[in-house]
Parts: sequence; C-alpha cells; structure tokens
Amino acid sequence: MPEGMNEKEQLILNLIRKNPYVSQQELAQILGLSRPSIANIISGLIKKGNILGRAYILNESQHVICIGGANIDRKLHVKEKAQLGTSNPIYATHNAGGVARNIAENLGRLGLEVSLISTSGADKDWSFIEEASSLYMNLETVTQFPEKSTGSYTAVLDSSGELIIALADMEVYEAITPDLLVKQDVLLSRAKCIMADLNCPKETLQFLCHFAKSHDLPIVLIPVSSPKINRLPDDLDGVTWLITNRDESEAYFQTEIKNEEDWKNTLEKWLSLGIANVVITNGKQGSMIGNKTEGIFHVPSIETKEIVDVTGAGDAFSSAVIYSWLEGKSLIEIAKAGSINASKTLQSSYTVRQDLSAEKLQKDMEE
Repeated sequence: MPEGMNEKEQLILNLIRKNPYVSQQELAQILGLSRPSIANIISGLIKKGNILGRAYILNESQHVICIGGANIDRKLHVKEKAQLGTSNPIYATHNAGGVARNIAENLGRLGLEVSLISTSGADKDWSFIEEASSLYMNLETVTQFPEKSTGSYTAVLDSSGELIIALADMEVYEAITPDLLVKQDVLLSRAKCIMADLNCPKETLQFLCHFAKSHDLPIVLIPVSSPKINRLPDDLDGVTWLITNRDESEAYFQTEIKNEEDWKNTLEKWLSLGIANVVITNGKQGSMIGNKTEGIFHVPSIETKEIVDVTGAGDAFSSAVIYSWLEGKSLIEIAKAGSINASKTLQSSYTVRQDLSAEKLQKDMEE
C-alpha cells in the first residue's frame, strides 16, 4: 500500500482507476459507505495529489462529443506532368485529418471542452495524430485495434494542385459500433452536444439519433461525401443540425440544384424530414441556412483572393456553425461565422488554422 494511504483510500483509488467516470454514489454503494464519507475520502486523495480530479471534472463539465474519422492526410505532389504506368518524382506532406477530428480541433481551439470518440490502429500514424490532437481534445475515448490500420486519406496532386486520384482507407471506422458507444454512455448522456460524421456505420448513426432524442441532447450530423449520404438514418426527425453541401443534398434527393430556387426548395425538403436546422453550402455561391421559426436565408461566401489549400475548409465552416449556435447566435450570424472560418482556413496551409481562438473569430466577424 502506498505510503500515507489507508485501506479505504486504496480501495477507492483502485475503483476510480478501473472506471474514471464512476460516480460518488456508485462508490458509496460498492463500499457500503455514505456518499458524504466517499466525498471526504476523495477530497483527501485530491489534496494528496493521488487524484488530479480530471475524470470528476469531466463528469461535471459538459463536453462536445465528436464521433467519427481521425485519419492521417497524405498529399503526394507530382513535380512534373504525371505519367501513368511509371515512377513519378514527388514531394510528400502529411497532416492529422478526419472530419470529426478536424471539427474537434477547431472547437478545442475555440475554447470548448471536447472529447473525440473514434477508432484507430496501434501504429505510428495514430501516434502522429495523437501528438497533433491531444492539446485540443480528450482522446481517452479513442479505441485502438492493433490488428487494424489507422484511417488514411492519400491524395495525388498534379503540379497545379489539382487532384489526380485519392485513396481512402476508412475501414477502421466500421468498428465504431453501437456496442462501442454504449461503453461511453455516461459521457454521451452528459454531452453539451453530439456531433457525428458519416464515416460511422449507418446503424451507429441510427443509435446515436435515438440516444440523443431519448436523452434530449442536441445532435449534429455531417455527411463527409456524396457516396456516404446513404448512411444517414432513415428517421431524421429530431436531428438538431444537418450541415451539408450541394453535391450531398443533390445525391440524397436525386435532384439538381441549378439556381437559388432549387437550393431553397432542397433546404425545405430537409426541414420537412424533421431536422430542426439545416445548412447547404455551395462553394463560391455561399450558403443557405434555415429553420422553421426564423426562416431561410442566403448568406454570400467571403471572397478569398489567395487560396493556399482547400483541405479542412468545410470542417472549419461546420465547426464555426456549431460554436456560434452553442453561443446562441442568429442563423445569419451562424452562417457568417462559418464562411469566415472557412475563408481563413483556405488561406492557411494547415487543415485547422493555427491562429484560431474565440477572440480571433470574434475579431474576424467584426472586420
């Protein structure tokens, strides 16, 4: 037994080690003590420095929970004209990416408490992602599968930066199952907001929507890409936010958005499915945002003169939407914040802009 620690303290410490989210009431029942005496013992352990109180703080403070992809983004830049069937000289760059992870980092930089729920391999790629991410989010909720490889997205770009081919290995996210999430039910049930990307399997997204509805929690869905749009739950009634783009909306409704009227009609279709708030972004045309009480608005995009890298701009938009909504802003302000954060990210060589903070976003909005 460690020095200066009695038997009860040791027992409590062991139980907390096994489950950092255990409540004082549960400890009281297990050990047959009253809750106030458990509270006293824990405060003694905190004073001694045996417990830093982190999980207990987690229990009280509400986190935004981001669920989905955390991958390594590799970019292979072909130096001259790309030639198939032979070796091409390239230079390579790599970053931590993945929609849920990118949004988690944006929100963490904006000062919110964030937990990432994802799956990974136990490899060098995960170590790289962990190092790049741990300052901005809680990663204790990421489950490692040593037999799988960490998610990766590899883009081959020509000398002008245009995409030649992209290869995505997202197999590991099939392991984000409802069973995996049930293990995090304490954290989920206390969430400030749940955000899930469509790298998650459909049954997981259905589970999350049902969980959010039954616990009266806000839930935000982010489609990721047109091919994944069919993963949206069959019942979208009660979803708080859907942040989508034109291509994804066209794919879902098997329609074309040719003009502003089509765009508005498509947004109304989403709202008619029971989603509370919807955004459809449309590149340089800006975004359309709406709900049933405030109405539908078109918010122009911000002209970005010098685009350094498009990676992460959509995730920057989504993050600023979530953040501004949690701050209680109006729909127009929410869409403007999204556009500004996306524009600033386009001007950065990083997937998540390095100068982002709540103060900076506020200043950008005022400008």
